[in-house]
Amino acid sequence: MILFAAEQTWPFGAALAVMVSLSVLEGVGLLIAYSPSHWLESLVPETPDDIDGPLGWLHVGKVPILVVLILFLMSFALSGYLIQGVTLSLRGHLLPAWMASIPAAFAGLSITRGLGGLIAHVIPREETSAISEQSLIGHAGIVVRGIARAGLAAEAKVRDIHGHMHYVLVEPDLPEEVFEEGADVLLVRKNGTGFRCIRNPHPELL
Repeated sequence: MILFAAEQTWPFGAALAVMVSLSVLEGVGLLIAYSPSHWLESLVPETPDDIDGPLGWLHVGKVPILVVLILFLMSFALSGYLIQGVTLSLRGHLLPAWMASIPAAFAGLSITRGLGGLIAHVIPREETSAISEQSLIGHAGIVVRGIARAGLAAEAKVRDIHGHMHYVLVEPDLPEEVFEEGADVLLVRKNGTGFRCIRNPHPELL
C-alpha cells in the first residue's frame, strides 16, 4: 500500500484516475448519444493510414484516439508503479516522481504502440474515418443509438461509396423533425463534428 500512497507515485495515480474518468465519461456519453471520443477525434488533424511522425507511430487514425489515450495512461501508470516497486525492493527507497516518470513515459509509449498495432489489426476497417466524412454528405443511413432532435444528436450508421460503414452523429436539419432508432435518414450537410440530416425520401438507397 505504501507504493500507491507515496508522494513519489502521484503521477501514476493521477494517470489511472484520468483513465477511469475518461472511461466513465465515454460510457455516459454512449447513453446520451454524444460520445466524448467523437469530440477528441475532431481535435486530431486528419491522418491517413500511412502517416509518418508521432501520431502515425502510435497508430492514431487506425485506432480511435480515446483508445490510444487510455492505453498510454494505463501503460504509463503500470510502468511507473513497477519501476518504483523494483527500486523500493532493491534500494529501500523510492525515486523522485519526476525521475521515475521519464522511463515510465518511454515504456508507456512503447507499450501503447505495440498494443495499438494489435488493436489496429483487430478493428474492422469499417470504423469511422475522419478523412472521408465530407464524402458522406448525400449518403443514406440508419439511426442506431439515441433519438435525434433539434439540439440533441443521435448515432447513425452510414455506408460510403466503397462499402465501408461509418458511425456518425446526426441532428435533424429541420427543427420540428425527430428521428428515433431505426429511422432512415439522408445526410445533407456537415455540422461541427456531426451531420445534419433529413428523412430519407428513398429508403431503397440503403
